[in-house]
Amino acid sequence: MSNSIQTVGIVGAGTMGNGIAQACATKGINVVMVDIADAAVQKGLATISGSLDRLIKKEKISEADKAAALALVKGSTSYDDLKGCQLVIEAATENPEIKNKILKQLDELLPAETIIASNTSSISITELAAQTKRADKFIGMHFFNPVPMMALVELIRGIQTSDATHDAVKALAEHLGKSPITVKNAPGFVVNRILVPMINEAFFVLAEGLATPEDIDAGMKLGCNHPIGPLALADMIGLDVCLAVMEVYLEQFGDSKYRPCYLLKEMVAAGHLGRKTGRGVYDYSAK
Repeated sequence: MSNSIQTVGIVGAGTMGNGIAQACATKGINVVMVDIADAAVQKGLATISGSLDRLIKKEKISEADKAAALALVKGSTSYDDLKGCQLVIEAATENPEIKNKILKQLDELLPAETIIASNTSSISITELAAQTKRADKFIGMHFFNPVPMMALVELIRGIQTSDATHDAVKALAEHLGKSPITVKNAPGFVVNRILVPMINEAFFVLAEGLATPEDIDAGMKLGCNHPIGPLALADMIGLDVCLAVMEVYLEQFGDSKYRPCYLLKEMVAAGHLGRKTGRGVYDYSAK
């Protein structure tokens, strides 16, 4: 089935877009990576090149492998270049208005048989699919960061997604060496639905003074075999992002179990957002 998708289009050359492009190109799939500005496209191509260089240093790939992969990636600022793709993945910013606008443009431009996917981590696939006239050929492909290293892809079926669409995209994900899981459309899908409330609960444990941040994180690492503790992970994700996700769950499920921890709210209000601001649960300013 995977050979039905020979060329993948990607809208967005940022972290997720260029990561998906690299994952495809290293497995022999042609890629068209589109962004609004040429500077963004060039930055995306440079990121792929740098990432492949690191794999050469680790002796995972050869110089020839790098050259072959880069030759398969075409950077562009024109949506017209996506017309020859069998699958186009929207990997733009996590903003419904931006995604809706892009999807409407793609739907008008692409041949009727082309599959469209969104790499959203939180927006309803059913609602995004409804922006197009091909809801049966629309699916969520939620890749995880960093894309070249992370094995998981959540395949999210909207209420209208056809079996043929799901099967073609699943086959592609497997061809990329990923381990896809199939998920029905619901806020947070599977991974973030479990992960972010767990992080929120860690903040409640911290707020109640049950243990220090270090001991909470050590407990989850050593007791549950997690590679990183929930509070350190929150600092990596961004406390503002964790709070926003919890607020979406509370609003969409209407269940008080999703209420954000008051300490999380306080820290966001104080601008202590984690690594990106130098301070979150932990202090990164000296590191």
